[in-house]
Amino acid sequence: MNLGGENWSIIDATLKEFGLPRKPNWNGSPDSYVLKMIEDASDDELVELGEHFGHKIDHQGPTSLAEPKFWQPRMMRLFITHLAKHKVFAAQIQASLIGYGISSFVAHNDIEPTSEWQNEIELALATCDALVALLHDDFHASHWTDQEIGFAMGRGVPVFSMRLGQAPYGFIGRFQAFNGHGKSEEELARELFDAFRKNKQTRAKIADGVVTMFEGSWSFASAKMLVGRLEELTTWSPSFSEREQAAVTNNSQVSGSFGVPKRVENLVAKWGGSTDEP
Repeated sequence: MNLGGENWSIIDATLKEFGLPRKPNWNGSPDSYVLKMIEDASDDELVELGEHFGHKIDHQGPTSLAEPKFWQPRMMRLFITHLAKHKVFAAQIQASLIGYGISSFVAHNDIEPTSEWQNEIELALATCDALVALLHDDFHASHWTDQEIGFAMGRGVPVFSMRLGQAPYGFIGRFQAFNGHGKSEEELARELFDAFRKNKQTRAKIADGVVTMFEGSWSFASAKMLVGRLEELTTWSPSFSEREQAAVTNNSQVSGSFGVPKRVENLVAKWGGSTDEP
């Protein structure tokens, strides 16, 4: 059972019962409303709410009532807002970002034909960790792109933009912008990674994503590439050391990649139990 699938009166009554906030007016979908109301809830509150609706939840792990299938597990979640006519370009950036531990949402690629597209977009906006706007010519003329930016700004997640013909304007003019002219999708993905690994709101998400990619290294070359990205991280968790050492033991592409096991050993020694830059 899913709280977002109930009628509004039951949703609000349930939120009230669990001491969670409510709003008298909401223009989005029930799912996006529930996600917004529970975003500051404690783990214990989420566990109780989930079990109230019959969800079996592991109390030792992260809890979530909604895990949209368009996000890759344990990766940073990036919403890419773009004009429909540039969906291929957005998809190419999306593909490049995966190697940096970033799962991105591109509306025209990630919404199934049978899905209610507005609800899916709202769900992606309600669960993303950051947003980037691809500022091509006429970006400002779209009815949707400005609303998507406003949604992300309202949640307080980092907002970035790429100048691709349209100069930053309005509120987004205050945020970090990249010059996208003449750069490949891979170069732009690299710039985004650099920004996110340094940003206090996103660096932990990026770190978890890169560790996840490293664990699944599919070749000697990918293991070497990904350990290089691990070395660039600006935050750390003790669990990362355990996961990397397990990857050396369990993944032959990691253990067999020349120099990678030693670099992992050096990383573990460098960070110790720290969670900030050493």
